[in-house]
Amino acid sequence: MKPIRIPIPAVDFNPPVYCCHRAAKPFHLDGRLDKPFWEDAPFTGAFLDVEGEHMPNPRFPTQAKMLWDDENLYIGARLEGNEIWGCVGNRDDIIFQDNDFEIFIDPDSDTQHYYEIEINVLNTIWDLFLPAAYRDNGSAVNGYDIHGLRTAVYVDGCVNKPSASNRSWSVEAVIPFAAITECLPRKRAPGNGEYYRINFSRVQWKTDVKDGKYQKRTDPLTGQLLPEDNWVWAPTGVINIHYPELWAFVFFTGTAKESPSCLIPEDEYRKWELRKLYYAQHIFMDLNGHYSNYLEELTDILKKYAPSHHNRTVKPLPYRIETTSHTFEIFCPSSGGKKNILIYSSGKVEVR
Repeated sequence: MKPIRIPIPAVDFNPPVYCCHRAAKPFHLDGRLDKPFWEDAPFTGAFLDVEGEHMPNPRFPTQAKMLWDDENLYIGARLEGNEIWGCVGNRDDIIFQDNDFEIFIDPDSDTQHYYEIEINVLNTIWDLFLPAAYRDNGSAVNGYDIHGLRTAVYVDGCVNKPSASNRSWSVEAVIPFAAITECLPRKRAPGNGEYYRINFSRVQWKTDVKDGKYQKRTDPLTGQLLPEDNWVWAPTGVINIHYPELWAFVFFTGTAKESPSCLIPEDEYRKWELRKLYYAQHIFMDLNGHYSNYLEELTDILKKYAPSHHNRTVKPLPYRIETTSHTFEIFCPSSGGKKNILIYSSGKVEVR
């Protein structure tokens, strides 16, 4: 079978939902999560392998939590485990060559114009802007700096010292809304009840201790480094975090005492139905050299190429498909019936 350029994920649409409460207490940036500021913020669920729940559980637990106010999004994460080391010390170097914690933010759920922040235990930062996902021929803007970004790391143990009583390290990040809303039509912070799409990732390399130092483990047969582990909050069903359509929903709510209800809107489920047809269209193009105008052909592709953990059908809706020699658009009505939801060959999805 021909390799698939844009793999269909081995998970269906079941992203985590998080109610992000308004911060109610003063904040002091020090990397610690055991302070009053974070008391009312729930932890996310434990991170899983990026490919999904059918994979083995991570060997070290990871969880995160969030709060917000009118100016900032606050993120805290706790990364348990005794392998605490870091080498990369220059901003915007490739941080995931170390163990790291990564943040991904899509403010408008269109799967484009999103942000990535990577942080290692030395509090070295790599912040990126992605106009489009790599699968959609996107190229990251490495020189982009999130203005006003502040981070701190706290270590329960010693960095680069395997003999120490190492237990965990934790991260805090303060992200100004003004720096991540420039591509939004209204260029403003979220309001109560609105949501962003967010994901977190932890890269963890397998290591051995030699001569009192951590050393990345290699394959004894090839001598090549073993691949890193990728543990995430919202699994994407493929070894690629850059599937924003499967990231978690983070709803911005009032304080924890208000007991808000956070429900994924129906239009987001319809976006997912279109996304399945997007996967099928790209596979159809790779196989046939052109896009399909027929829903039946695309559903046949899903049945043949979608992994067993993926729903291989699409919800019966009045879809409309338009193609040219190089592009496609697929439409379905919004849940209210007054607008259309569109997905483009570029990967972008929108309601208009």
